[in-house]
Amino acid sequence: MRIFVSIFLITILLGCRAQSQLNQAPLVSVAEKTSTQPKLVVGIVVDQMRYDYLTRFNDKFSEGGFKRMISEGFNCKNNHYNYAPTYTGPGHASIYTGTTPKYHGIIANYWYDKHEGSRVYCVGDSIVNSVGTTTAAGKMSPHRMKTTTIGDENRLFTQSKGKTIGISIKDRGAILPAGHSANAAYWFVGDEEGAFVTSSFYVDALPKWVSNFNASGKSDSYLKTWNTLYDINSYTESGTDLNTFEGGFKGKEDATFPYDLKALSTENGGYDILKSTPYGNSILADFAIAALEGEALGEDEVTDVFTISFSSPDYIGHNFGVNSKEVQDTYIRLDQDIERLLNAFDEKVGKGNYTVFLTADHAAVNVPAYLQSLKIPSGYFNNKLFRKHVKGFIADRFSDLELVESISNNQIFLNHKRIIELDLDLATVEEALVNEIIHYEKIDKAYTAKTMQNASFTTGIEELIQNGYNQKRSGDVIYVLDPAVISYSRTGSTHGSTLNYDTHVPLLFYGNGIKKGNTLKKTIITDIAPTLSALLGINFPNAATGQPLDFVLE
Repeated sequence: MRIFVSIFLITILLGCRAQSQLNQAPLVSVAEKTSTQPKLVVGIVVDQMRYDYLTRFNDKFSEGGFKRMISEGFNCKNNHYNYAPTYTGPGHASIYTGTTPKYHGIIANYWYDKHEGSRVYCVGDSIVNSVGTTTAAGKMSPHRMKTTTIGDENRLFTQSKGKTIGISIKDRGAILPAGHSANAAYWFVGDEEGAFVTSSFYVDALPKWVSNFNASGKSDSYLKTWNTLYDINSYTESGTDLNTFEGGFKGKEDATFPYDLKALSTENGGYDILKSTPYGNSILADFAIAALEGEALGEDEVTDVFTISFSSPDYIGHNFGVNSKEVQDTYIRLDQDIERLLNAFDEKVGKGNYTVFLTADHAAVNVPAYLQSLKIPSGYFNNKLFRKHVKGFIADRFSDLELVESISNNQIFLNHKRIIELDLDLATVEEALVNEIIHYEKIDKAYTAKTMQNASFTTGIEELIQNGYNQKRSGDVIYVLDPAVISYSRTGSTHGSTLNYDTHVPLLFYGNGIKKGNTLKKTIITDIAPTLSALLGINFPNAATGQPLDFVLE
């Protein structure tokens, strides 16, 4: 009897212990999941952001925006693009696919399609319909991008339970990051509308939360006076307010503060004027916070992907130049918008439950006219005169005016059909063009398509050009301008080259799974998507060529 009682008591004790362990197991599992798997991954891309904006304007930033990401996250200080041309469309595609135009196919914002024989837009799609606007502004999709994004791979991994939402002022800044399988992408239409719209590629009607936002009067609230946030005399990190290097707005005699946006809007595209002010960033931040709640992002245990692209800095940089008071004020105000976003993620998703990265789609050159005033080599390239020279050479050498189909994006596209009809050798024509244009003023280098296809460059400008060269879509001759030489107006900045002023951009990681620290080790833009894939434990985008930055991850 005593033996039976002892066995009975032991059995009860073991059963209680086992039940206790079972009761604790789910708690341990959830805790482990919370510490290793973010509920939300946020990609923030700033259009036309040089790395030195983080250091130049640092003293004017708050503690809760850029500084918070730097001090509590990881700062890759030597981050670069590894291809050219450095434009918005290719930049956004490369960040989220983890590869370059050579593979994802977005070779520029616009390019000459040598198979269609016409100019195409990177996200233009005549098959889909506009949603939220009666104009063609919604006839867009990612169909020209050949590869998957981090959002696509997360959708595949989670059996489409994880959402992907992309937003931007620019259509291409919303569409390309979100990828092919996104739940939705939204972008801003100005003119007389001042609203966020989308495409039937995603949905047939705007969700109620988007319609409510559009009807809220936010766009009208930002048609106000733009003055510097702080005393303009304290903006010692930028040039003088009145100078000859800036564009400005129609209807205002000079490009100086303040700007009465409501009064100026009538001559500057209505609500479109907001795109060229910091308020374009602010309305996007407002929309991002509305999307966070409206789409219930990060509210369950399945990871969602949220891509946010701030386009206004690009419009402002193109207009006023990288050394302007307007650009400085833009980044001081953007810093506050970043702080608002981080606070919203803290509140809605929970601090420690989300991961953010911040980078840029390209940087920008100082206004060449300004550089010339400082005796720094720079200048301007006249595309019209160059086209005339090339066509004249072709006519003299090959006695045919139809051999050149297009000259765009620093590439010459030849008429292959005509070359066959004239019994010419394509490689001979390419070489003749290279040998001619290399002597043209302000052209520094020139290469044939054959060289890009057959050589294997691992360093220098040639490597970047090759990474941006897509055999099916790129031209027959590629040329490179001298440093700080641009084809642009004499006011404002632009971008697109292989040089550091265009390739060196910020890369900040922050939040769940990210170490605190910084590095001067060179990182490249295509490393971002593989790093996030490794963090989430999912497949890399299908053509990714970058590598995970293991020193960033905990």
